[in-house]
Amino acid sequence: MSFGEPEVYDERARSRVLGARLRSRGAGIAACLVLGLGLIGGAATGSWLVGGDGDGGEQNAFAAARGLWHSVPVDDLFPRTVAGQGAGPGGADRTWIRVAVAPDSGCTGAFDPLLSKALAPVGCQRLVRATYTDATQSFVTTVGLVFTKADQTAMSSLARRFQDENLGTRADLMPRPFAAKNTTAARFGTKQRASWTLSVLTDAPVVVYAVSGWADGRTVDTPQPAEQAEQSGATTPPAQAGLGNEAQGLADRIERALRKDVSTPPSERPS
Repeated sequence: MSFGEPEVYDERARSRVLGARLRSRGAGIAACLVLGLGLIGGAATGSWLVGGDGDGGEQNAFAAARGLWHSVPVDDLFPRTVAGQGAGPGGADRTWIRVAVAPDSGCTGAFDPLLSKALAPVGCQRLVRATYTDATQSFVTTVGLVFTKADQTAMSSLARRFQDENLGTRADLMPRPFAAKNTTAARFGTKQRASWTLSVLTDAPVVVYAVSGWADGRTVDTPQPAEQAEQSGATTPPAQAGLGNEAQGLADRIERALRKDVSTPPSERPS
């Protein structure tokens, strides 16, 4: 809303709204318009320089996620107990109990050579892993978080490649398990891998994976990716045992916990 300026009168009570005054007022309005457009343009330019409208928060969250491996308590990254409501075969509920957490490390020697090569474009800043068993101690599942060195463009490129080339379903790109001594997972080696899943995130510099097998140490001749083992009518041993559900269900819930940590300000996290 704007208000008109009061009339000004001279000593003879004659109005002084003359042409010169109108021209002066018009010039002032024009100057204000130019200044306003300049401010708007400057703001738009600034927004573009930092990545476009609304991107600042997303970029900040992406950057913040890179350091979660050391700033978030291990019990938040890998809870001692994970509830999987409806995560089992036929929508059955599952419960996973953590049996071991691996020391955080780099990725050297942590993956088979071909998977290491596939992940190389995004680099490896840190790898954190934990192994879980189910409530009956029949199965074991290792879930891992690879914190990469990549930006959003590189993560998106790798995610597209995994999707377009179906790299996540190739058995020669299956993650390795973490077998901890003196636990239910002590015999969980590379030959015991039965099912797996791997997800390249695009809103955080993280690769999430899980690999499952039997706790009794039996070998598996033909592992099956979780997305196939979970399909209705699948008849392979991993599918019949629900090991695809073990890998996918646990990976999904660890990923959800990670996203919650990304969205939680450091001041609100438990010490």
